[in-house]
Amino acid sequence: MTRADVWKLIAVLAATLLSAWYLYPSYRYYTLSPAQRAAMPALQLSDLRKKAIHLGLDLQGGMHLVLEVDSSHLGAAEAKDAPDRAMEIIRNRIDQFGVAEPLVQSHFLALESSAFMRTEELPAVQKLLATPGLDSIVPGDSQLLWGQPDASFQGVSGRALYVVKREPEMTGGSVASAVAQLGLDQTNPGAWGVSMKLSPKGRADFARVTGNNVGRLLAIVLDGQISSAPNIHEKIPSGSASITGSFDVQSSRDLAIVLRAGALPAPVRIIEERSVGPSLGTDSIREGVTAGVIGTAMVVVFMALYYQLSGLIAIVAMVLNVFYLIACMAGFGATLTLPGIAGIVLTIGMSVDANVLIFERIREEMRNQKTIRQSVQLGYDRAFRTILDAHVTTLISAFFLFGFGTGPIKGFAVTLSIGLIANMFTAVLFTRMIFDYMLSRGGKVERLSI
Repeated sequence: MTRADVWKLIAVLAATLLSAWYLYPSYRYYTLSPAQRAAMPALQLSDLRKKAIHLGLDLQGGMHLVLEVDSSHLGAAEAKDAPDRAMEIIRNRIDQFGVAEPLVQSHFLALESSAFMRTEELPAVQKLLATPGLDSIVPGDSQLLWGQPDASFQGVSGRALYVVKREPEMTGGSVASAVAQLGLDQTNPGAWGVSMKLSPKGRADFARVTGNNVGRLLAIVLDGQISSAPNIHEKIPSGSASITGSFDVQSSRDLAIVLRAGALPAPVRIIEERSVGPSLGTDSIREGVTAGVIGTAMVVVFMALYYQLSGLIAIVAMVLNVFYLIACMAGFGATLTLPGIAGIVLTIGMSVDANVLIFERIREEMRNQKTIRQSVQLGYDRAFRTILDAHVTTLISAFFLFGFGTGPIKGFAVTLSIGLIANMFTAVLFTRMIFDYMLSRGGKVERLSI
């Protein structure tokens, strides 16, 4: 093997091993039996679920809601664009988290006290909180709220319970922007945190809240759960602030999403509610997989019979293509929908199409009395431009589908885009590596199984 072939082999092995790493949580989660899930600790199961590929509403079931914006208390100018603003806020919340409950709001609350519970202590605490008459112990202007379920304190896993004010000091609508960022903590430049900027009105509110609560914690609440509770070191009148602590890249991004979500411009109410049962999702998965298996089997048989050994190489490339595609979806935390499955099936077709173009060019060069080595080299070189043009034009279409589409259309665009990029890797690099290896074993090659 040449040095270039060695690097190609290393790239393929690295991509395959990395894909297996990202796919393992999905394999493990979806192969767990109900009994195994019940026996697994809740935190461990939740962590595994986060790393696995998410299934869309049409595959796992769920609830479809139609919401109406109540703009009766808004002025004419505000009421005009209230539905659009509400739709954008709700869409951002759902799309960025990848799941979810759209009727949520973020608030900033002055936090009065807190306690950290070990995992094993939670059932007893929850039972205590359900005791009648507990409300008489908690002050009337305060409430109890749980923190994140997978938190840790001094190396111990558990969940924090906070006592906070009932009325928010300010809402998420006061936050103009929030981004996850490195280097916010001067004592630990490599740590992740969140940098945020306040709106003009939010700047005054934030200066008041931080000035009145120096030395206390500021609870950031989303949907009745405290996402973070940073310590207030000093009054912040500048309109810019940073939140640092024990964040990793994912938790800092999640907190930035919470801060950016903002408050809805007007209350929304449910005017239609429709449930999609899990059985329908199971049927969709079964029929989608069946269609994919039948289509793939027909492609495999055709390639093996028509292109012989070269066809088998193309089949291996196709399998790697789908493997990389699903691994990328798992790594990006993407949601798989029924149109997404259609995108995977389409990717299979495009993977085979790229190899067909290459094989036919190789055959053409062989008919022109070129040697086997010359035919393979010219076949790949001359087919590459056609393959690149086809993939780039399809990628452009996919980008527009993602940019202007919603819901399942985005899912289709994502799977198609990832599949196209993976296809360029397998069809051009992987199969070329195999052919180069076959032709470099010494001696004159008299025949190529194609």
